[in-house]
Amino acid sequence: MDYVVAFMAGGGICALAQLAIDVGKLPQLHVMSLLVAVGVILGISGIYDRIVAFAGAGATLPLSGFGYFLTKGILSQKELDGWLTIGAAMFQFTGAILSFAIVLSFFTALICKPKG
Repeated sequence: MDYVVAFMAGGGICALAQLAIDVGKLPQLHVMSLLVAVGVILGISGIYDRIVAFAGAGATLPLSGFGYFLTKGILSQKELDGWLTIGAAMFQFTGAILSFAIVLSFFTALICKPKG
């Protein structure tokens, strides 16, 4: 049942983003930025914690989950003494996600042939 809830939650978030692109005629970059911003806002307010507790990976895998993890890293630090500390705290939880995306993109570029 956990898989079904995660699939429905993640699919619902992605369906809303696709509706914003198709019906709202918003560019994809704007929708991606909006999802990250919504994840940050809901993460600060504590609402996204409840969504993650309910939906699990279905709420953390879309881009809104990336914004949530950025916020979670900053809020987990007790004492923020400057911009460098904020930046380090921000990527505390998202560092592995970004590293995986960069390494996977590199190997994909080696295997696949570019069209341009």
